[in-house]
Amino acid sequence: MARHLKLALAVGALLCLTVSSARAIPAFARKYNQSCKTCHAPFPKLKPYGDDFASAGFLIKDKETPRAEIATGDSLLTLLRELPVALRLEGFFAYNNSNSRKLDFTSPYIIKFLSGGEITKHLSYYFYFFLSERGEIAGLEDAFIMFSDLFKTDLDLFIGQFQVSDPLFKRELRLPFEDYMIYKAAPGASRADLTYDRGIMVTCGLPTGTDLTFEVLNGTGIRGVNVFRNFDDDKYKNFFLRVSHEVAPEARLGLFGYLGRERPENTLNKMWMLGADATFLLTGKFELNLQYVERRDTNPSFAVINPLEKVMTRGGFAELVYLPRGDDSRLYTAGLFNWVDSDQRDLRYTSATLHAGYLLRRNVRLTAEATYVFRGDFGRHLRFGSGLILGF
Repeated sequence: MARHLKLALAVGALLCLTVSSARAIPAFARKYNQSCKTCHAPFPKLKPYGDDFASAGFLIKDKETPRAEIATGDSLLTLLRELPVALRLEGFFAYNNSNSRKLDFTSPYIIKFLSGGEITKHLSYYFYFFLSERGEIAGLEDAFIMFSDLFKTDLDLFIGQFQVSDPLFKRELRLPFEDYMIYKAAPGASRADLTYDRGIMVTCGLPTGTDLTFEVLNGTGIRGVNVFRNFDDDKYKNFFLRVSHEVAPEARLGLFGYLGRERPENTLNKMWMLGADATFLLTGKFELNLQYVERRDTNPSFAVINPLEKVMTRGGFAELVYLPRGDDSRLYTAGLFNWVDSDQRDLRYTSATLHAGYLLRRNVRLTAEATYVFRGDFGRHLRFGSGLILGF
């Protein structure tokens, strides 16, 4: 009876609350006096128009930018009259029938401060700071400046902190709470994965419908400096290259490669990753996203004597989003299947997630989610959660 009561309470988690502001912060909607629907469907998921807006340095190219600078009389000085800011506040009810077997009030789960926009022509910035994440101060994650349309071409340069996987699928803009687990998989003590890192990223769009992305990375994540006040612990840099092509208006295919070395002290780990991704838009109502990643490491534990054999890690995900009325949909559903296999047992993970949401307003979204883990740290188990997401 007690177990049934817990399950009923978990279903009752639909009353949970999550207050949120997505990466394309509401300050942009206020600046251009446009609906969130212009770039999102539903928020925070970006439409192609939203991608174009972000790649243009948070500018609408076919619309005159509202003047928001202070007139100082100095033509070489650009000062914003108001700094565009937003907040993200997130909390919810959760139930896990394996590792805790009880409801948990995880609020606030996230408190995030965001800001971004144009500094001057062809120069923009974006960052967010975690005032609190899971009860601790987490600090900066995304934090970069962007030079757009360099040399009067579709060439953009990003410098700072960003996610290596952003050219593939943006983790921060996914609809389900369940993550894209293969992006986080790193064996042993390796710091290199497809999430956050420091470096430069160059993107270029060709008239043929082909997009190119090249990244040069520290390969150490976004941890603090070492005793020498350096972020990078070795002399090496890691490299990421992605090529994607729009084979039809409803289909895009991509390939990427990652090559890196790590020597935090006296031992070396060589690694490479190869992957393929695809996006298909079906009947204007379905979006199917597919990702596959293959990884090899020579010595991810940095063993000095008798290093382990090479570690193989592979996996991916399949994500299906259903919008019954296309961009005008208020009700939507999403499914996510995660799979990670590795010679390192604690990286192995398989799960299936069902997510549903309803737009009470364009910037108010009610969600509910259930994830069944077939293989993970706690064996087979079921998780429930739900929330109310507000962008303001």
